[in-house]
Amino acid sequence: MLSVDEAQVARWRGLRDEISRAAAAEKVSLLAAEATRHRADNLRTIDAAQQGHIGGDMSITDVLTTLYYAVLDIDPGDPDADGRDRLVLSKGHCAAALYTVLSSCGYFSPSELPTFMAPLSPLNGHPNRLKVPGVEANTGPLGHGLPIATGIAKAAKLRGASNRVFVLLGDGELQEGSNWEAFMAASHFKLDNLVAVVDRNRLQQGARTEDTNSLDPLPERLSAFGWEVREIDGHDFTQLLAAFTPSTSGRPVAVVAHTIKGKGISFMEDDVAWHHKVPSPEQVEAALKELV
Repeated sequence: MLSVDEAQVARWRGLRDEISRAAAAEKVSLLAAEATRHRADNLRTIDAAQQGHIGGDMSITDVLTTLYYAVLDIDPGDPDADGRDRLVLSKGHCAAALYTVLSSCGYFSPSELPTFMAPLSPLNGHPNRLKVPGVEANTGPLGHGLPIATGIAKAAKLRGASNRVFVLLGDGELQEGSNWEAFMAASHFKLDNLVAVVDRNRLQQGARTEDTNSLDPLPERLSAFGWEVREIDGHDFTQLLAAFTPSTSGRPVAVVAHTIKGKGISFMEDDVAWHHKVPSPEQVEAALKELV
């Protein structure tokens, strides 16, 4: 089990306070700078491991940065605090993006990132809550995260707790039927403390989602299942911040975040080849010039 990095926690607290006090434009600027830093660290992590899912990592970085630096009620210095908000990464193959953000918050030292997927490293290719502080659920098989998050949200309701539960799903993952059972259950139980974020980058392993098993019209389908739907640009921090405000409708919230796979690295953007392709040394150098 990794341990908390107090220096990183202090840095996170300072930046989080600065973001919370900042005016709207400055808030966006601070989040964008932090997300760019996370993308560069993620790229270095994938390069060190020579494996990973860099395209999806890049598409969810802005969502994760917004949640951990401006939305979630958490304390990385006390990862298991009662009443904390939860984030379940259902698209567990993008663990490197989650690890990058968790380490920047101080859940563990960023010095551990180069061990990603190395033998005996706790930083497995899919998140493991027994090994990594801040990971709320073991995920990997697609279609499991939303049912788990629904159960966590229902348990919070039964306890009378006020914490919120977020789950980040891939759009290709919505082809799994278990998700739609969970969508129905969450609506039935009126889990307005549950937020499902769909990383709508329209690519999955090997093809576009619409060529594999069409999801459109996705917002209408989610609404028909009883959810409050918020459709946004998943790389626009102003829209992200607005999308994560609490529900007042009494229904669970689905945020359809339109994103770009490989976002931030020009030669990776919207190219299905980068689902889990590893960049060459020359490509790493070129990518870092765009990010740093």
